[in-house]
Amino acid sequence: YNDGMVRNVSNPTIKIFSPSRGNTGAAVLVFPGGGYMKLAVELEGSEICEWLASIGVTGILLKYRVPASGPHYDKDCDCEKDPVKPMALQDAQRAMGLVRSRAKEWNINPNKIGVMGFSAGGHLVADISTNYRKRAYTISDAADQQPCRPDFGILMFPGHMTFHTSQPYQLNRTLPVDKYTPPSFLLQAGNDNVDTIQHSLVYYIALKKANVHAEYHIYAEGGHAFGINKSAQKIPNWEQLPIADWEALVERWLKTIKMIN
Repeated sequence: YNDGMVRNVSNPTIKIFSPSRGNTGAAVLVFPGGGYMKLAVELEGSEICEWLASIGVTGILLKYRVPASGPHYDKDCDCEKDPVKPMALQDAQRAMGLVRSRAKEWNINPNKIGVMGFSAGGHLVADISTNYRKRAYTISDAADQQPCRPDFGILMFPGHMTFHTSQPYQLNRTLPVDKYTPPSFLLQAGNDNVDTIQHSLVYYIALKKANVHAEYHIYAEGGHAFGINKSAQKIPNWEQLPIADWEALVERWLKTIKMIN
């Protein structure tokens, strides 16, 4: 690939970005976006993992399956549907169990493993945060015996949150939020014209109703699919926008929930 995207992923992989110094013991599985059709593995993947490693957090890039046009897309109706086989969720659950099973080897605290996702990856964060009690696949080894509930979730401009609903501001029925849903951080720009703020808003409301610790940031400007590398931003005067410092908020939040020092 030469555009920072990978397509037709049929074999899931993880890549570990270990902290060079000051390891906090925390780890984050990173889910790139791409509409469940491709993966933005640089802007919303490796660059994020490198930043996490710089603050003492092990970044783990998950390249989840998006074969052809992805598990959520039905070309016959040109619409999103619940996948018959939830490949992305399967891969996220498997990755979480694998990381917990190798936590000691990778210098990770098994009780400080969270997930972070962008756009469709943000939906995957909500998916594993609410669908963790049962594996979405047949258990095969000791790693699958590990709990796959994340210890926290970070959702960046999530999408796919209001599909399959009768009302515009209604949460996707496949995301059963309850009081056991992990603490969550949501961030989005109000002028996001790809996934409008209703997607993050309905999830935040559900979290609050369930008394889950949740933090929600909405900015006037920022658009969709912004990353952490300021030189890659397409938005004019990006560095002058309040949203440009979003990673500092994430780091501070991780401190408030006692995941890092």
